Amino acid sequence: MIPRYAREQMVSIWSPESKFRIWFEIEAHATDALAELGVVPKDAAKTVWDKAKDAKFDVARIDEIEREVKHDVIAFLTHLSEIVGPEARFVHQGMTSSDVLDTCLNVQLMRAADILIADVDALLAALKKRAFEYKMTPTIGRSHGIHAEPTTFGVKLATYYAEFTRARARLLTARAEIATCAISGAVGTFANIDPRVEEHVAKAMGLSVEPVSTQVIPRDRHAAFFAALGVVASSLERLAVEIRHLQRTEVLEAEEYFSPGQKGSSAMPHKRNPVLTENVTGLARMVRSAVIPALENVALWHERDISHSSVERYIGPDATITLDFALARMTGVVEKLVVYPDRMQKNLDATHGLVHSQRVLLALTQAGASREDSYRMVQRNAMRAWNGEGNLLDLLKADPDVSKALSNEKLEAMFDLGYHLKAVDTIFARVFGE
Repeated sequence: MIPRYAREQMVSIWSPESKFRIWFEIEAHATDALAELGVVPKDAAKTVWDKAKDAKFDVARIDEIEREVKHDVIAFLTHLSEIVGPEARFVHQGMTSSDVLDTCLNVQLMRAADILIADVDALLAALKKRAFEYKMTPTIGRSHGIHAEPTTFGVKLATYYAEFTRARARLLTARAEIATCAISGAVGTFANIDPRVEEHVAKAMGLSVEPVSTQVIPRDRHAAFFAALGVVASSLERLAVEIRHLQRTEVLEAEEYFSPGQKGSSAMPHKRNPVLTENVTGLARMVRSAVIPALENVALWHERDISHSSVERYIGPDATITLDFALARMTGVVEKLVVYPDRMQKNLDATHGLVHSQRVLLALTQAGASREDSYRMVQRNAMRAWNGEGNLLDLLKADPDVSKALSNEKLEAMFDLGYHLKAVDTIFARVFGE
């Protein structure tokens, strides 16, 4: 994580202070449950809460202890005993380090997911607003980067709205899958701790019980979580790349907002570059870089090892913080996106009617010509239009084979732009609801 691409709310989830606070809550809730079961004195459990619930855990002190004991959870428990006193001996009864570490990580990922879902909601709102704003604004659709047939800019944005609706659903699924708790002790058998302790901690922390934890929570859950983040990042990149292409000088159908006083180049004063969407493209790559390590973490040795631990210390904060920033950045881009309908129309007209070629092809087949002959008739005129020899409609009118099958009046009807937009309402109803 670097501060340039980080927002405070998400960063705070991964701070040492937040982590140790979660560790304390897990331990304290477990001690409460043990007290209810008669394993530890109720007064001791109360003392743990009373003395530490408002305490500020000293990160430097915990680090100092860890340098000696070489174990992070033991360092924390030692510091906790300095705060609580003798009753701290009842904390962590029958538990193992992974009970604390894994449950804490899942709490952090769950809270991160909540922020990411809210981020997607903000992006969806921006996309919906702009989609309806340009619902019927004609623009050229492109395949292979080449002019194909007309669409609308609103329909373009609707495709992204639908995609990020799926992104939201994926994040909800990922959140549900990661929100589990393990307080099962060494090798996950509950030999030294009652399963009811796990149930109590899970409920207190807003989690569900992990059915079989084998001392660690199975990492297929985490792999699915980070894979979901990777897919969301890829959707962001698709939108970013579209905007970058639309901002190219020879296209210039839309561009990022360029604020007063902003400078695009240290050398060329005229430049207005798509720096925000280029940035999102790069950030998406970084989020996806967490996916492969998360997948490789699934195959741990036997009941546990810690080969996953160092990986998750990186990818947990980095992937969630980066995706949070990228989503917020893209929302700002969409909200302020500058759109040029006149340029869209100019680009539509640039190929002299070629965008209507399919409709003429279909009309010829319906008039009795074979598909092969129809294609040949339209294509030979389309190639002349490509070469600047005239517009497609005039060339088709002058073609005796075409005019034999279709009157000038019928040909002119084939070049109606509105024909291509007749299903826009249907598309919008499917995407946004009636």
